[in-house]
Amino acid sequence: MDNSIDNGNSAAAVYSAVESIMLETTDAEAAKAQAADLWKVSVGDLDAVVLETGKRLFGLLGKRAKVQVSTKAPLLFLQARDFNDSLMKQSDLDLDVSIDEEYAINIEGEDSAIVIGRHGETLKALEFLTNLIYRPDQNMPKIRLDCAGYRVRREESLVRLAESVAREVLHKRSPISLEPMSSWERRIIHVTLQDNPGIRTMSEGEEPLRKIVVYPSGRAEKRRSVHKRRA
Repeated sequence: MDNSIDNGNSAAAVYSAVESIMLETTDAEAAKAQAADLWKVSVGDLDAVVLETGKRLFGLLGKRAKVQVSTKAPLLFLQARDFNDSLMKQSDLDLDVSIDEEYAINIEGEDSAIVIGRHGETLKALEFLTNLIYRPDQNMPKIRLDCAGYRVRREESLVRLAESVAREVLHKRSPISLEPMSSWERRIIHVTLQDNPGIRTMSEGEEPLRKIVVYPSGRAEKRRSVHKRRA
């Protein structure tokens, strides 16, 4: 099995820390406005707690409050969401962009088919661009994008493909090469077939053309007669 694939850690686990800052200002709303400007996010993405309220100075100056402001989600994902939302608006597409509890960025609306594209290629390209801009460390799990439940449908399709290819490999006793896939798609194939004693899976090639080859057990070194299968 490919050691370079996503290790299964969710983005939520890796990027769990929210941004937080202590500000001294007039009230919670002023502090949120100040933090929103600093982090380039919406005021609605922030929570604020007043920790201490000061006294007026000689009765002349207004009260100052110490306020802790925190993002409702990790800053990275808020910025990535806003980036995609801006792209949808600039493209004049009727779509809403949000973040789910696992920090996947979801795109929903009447123009979902445009974002998904043929075989999900447009969505994959958008996800690649988002990670290129906002993913701080290439060793971290990727920022995930979904559109109108496409990823769930794709996962189900990939599970069926993996099971079908495994049966074919066992029957013909020869390896089969799949089309190039993204890392999360390859991981689904690997995980689906990892407990099948009759076959083994290997990821081969370089991104973005990295693909899986399914071999009969003990045949991974014999790569000359590899059949090709598309998803």
